[in-house]
Amino acid sequence: MANHLDSVFAAMADPTRRAVIERLLDGPTSVSDLHSDHDMAMPSFLKHIRKLEDAGLVTSRKTGRTRMIHIEAAPMRVAEDWLSRQRTLWEGRLDRLQALADALERTPQ
Repeated sequence: MANHLDSVFAAMADPTRRAVIERLLDGPTSVSDLHSDHDMAMPSFLKHIRKLEDAGLVTSRKTGRTRMIHIEAAPMRVAEDWLSRQRTLWEGRLDRLQALADALERTPQ
């Protein structure tokens, strides 16, 4: 799971790939429509799509001459679950730190 989580976060680390994911939240979109939002050559853009596919964040299907890109929710859920566990862990640590600071503040000098 850690390796898969690493690939999801690595894919999401790039602003172009995050923009693609954001756009796909509205539904499947053709590669050419996705590409039109970005000022880069198509081969460079396709490398971004491939990175998203390798991480399992998107899938592509060819219909005739058009390649449609679809978002996949499962990898995002894995990342969200990991982030939720980290949030819980750190909130607990911060609560204990705050309790210690409060106790020290109440202790007479």
